[in-house]
Amino acid sequence: MKTQICLVSDQAAANLLPALDGSLQAGRIVLVVTAQMRQKAENLRKVLLQSSRQVEFFDISNAQDFHGMQNELLELAARQPQGREVMLNITGGTKLMSMAVQSVAEQAGWRMFYVDVHTDTIIWLDREPSAPQPLQQHLKLRHYLQSYGFALKEKPDRPSASAAQQQLTQTLASQAHSLKDALSSLNALAQDAENRRSLSVPLPGNYQNNYPNYPLRHLIELFESVQALEQKGSALHFASEADRDFVKGGWLELHTMQALNQTHGDIGVQDKAIGLEVVHEATGTQNELDIAFMARNRLFVIECKTARIDKPQSSGGKPRPAKANDTLFKLAENCSRIGGLGAKGMLVSYRALNDPEMRLAKALGIAVVAGQETAQLPQKLKQWVGH
Repeated sequence: MKTQICLVSDQAAANLLPALDGSLQAGRIVLVVTAQMRQKAENLRKVLLQSSRQVEFFDISNAQDFHGMQNELLELAARQPQGREVMLNITGGTKLMSMAVQSVAEQAGWRMFYVDVHTDTIIWLDREPSAPQPLQQHLKLRHYLQSYGFALKEKPDRPSASAAQQQLTQTLASQAHSLKDALSSLNALAQDAENRRSLSVPLPGNYQNNYPNYPLRHLIELFESVQALEQKGSALHFASEADRDFVKGGWLELHTMQALNQTHGDIGVQDKAIGLEVVHEATGTQNELDIAFMARNRLFVIECKTARIDKPQSSGGKPRPAKANDTLFKLAENCSRIGGLGAKGMLVSYRALNDPEMRLAKALGIAVVAGQETAQLPQKLKQWVGH
C-alpha cells in the first residue's frame, strides 16, 4: 500500500485531490498537522474515510521551530513501513514546514510533488525531469464542500423547467433592455405578496389604462402563458408559492441552470446543484448558493439577480454605493470561504452594471453576465470555465 504524506493548510483541495487520485494509488494518507490546523485536518479525514483511505494524523508541536519540526519529521520517516513507496505532497503547510519536511524527504528517499491548482496538475520534484501529471480525481460537490468544513442541508429538489418555462426565460433574457423596468415592478408586486403571506396582490392604481405600463402588461401576459400567475380585475394571483418565487427571480436561476445543462459536456461539469444550502459545521452559519457546480476539480458559484442592484443606495440621507457592491463582495467572500482560493464566482444580473461596479467585479475576480448578455449564457459559461 502506497503512503501519501500531506501538510494540512487552509486550502483543502490541494491535499484532497491527489489523496483521492486513483493513478497515485495512495491507500494510506498521513496528515501532518499543527494545533491551528486540527479542524481542517478533521474535515479532510471525514472525506478521505468515505473513500476507503486509511488516515493518520501526525502532530507538529511548534510550527515556528524549524529544527524541532525536522526532528519530529525524522521520527515520522522512521515509522514508515519498509519497502512501501512514500510520496510527499509539499503543496500545503507553511513555508518553514515545507522546508523542514523537504530536507527529511530527501534523506528518506520519498518522492515529492507539488499541486498546481490553476492547471489541475501534479508537478513532480524528482531529480529526473518529468512532464506535469494531470489530476484524474473528479470530485462531487458534497465531498469538496465537506473538505472545507461545510455540510449540505437537505432540501426538496426543485422541479426542472418545463419546455414552456425554458422558452419564457429565453424570451425574458433576449428582451432585457425593454423589460428591465417592468420586471422591477413585477418583482416588487411578488415581494409585496410574499410580505403579505398571500398569493394575491393589488395592481398599481394607474396600471389599467396608463401607456407607460405597457411593458408590465406584456410581462404579465408572458408569465400568464406558463400559468405562473393570472390577472383578475385589479389584482394579480400567483398559482402557488413556487410560482411566486419563479416570478420574483427564480426564473433567472432556471435560465442559468438550463444554460449550464446545455454546456455540461463541453465544460466538463462533474456535479451541479441549484438552490444549494450549505452549513458551516463548526459555527452553524448557513449560506444559500443560487447555483454551484464542479468542473476541472474546482468549485464554481453563480449568483443570480433580477432586482435592481445598479442604483445607488441611501442611508440616513447619505448616498451609499450601489447594492451591486454588497453583492459582489459577498459573492467573493463566499467563494473564498466555502471553496478555497481555487473557487470562482459569477454574477448573472438582469440589469447591466455601471462602470464602477464592473471595475470592482474585475478587481475581486468575479465574472459578470448582465443585461442582454444573459441571452448568451451558454457561450459566456464556456468562456468563463475555460479561462
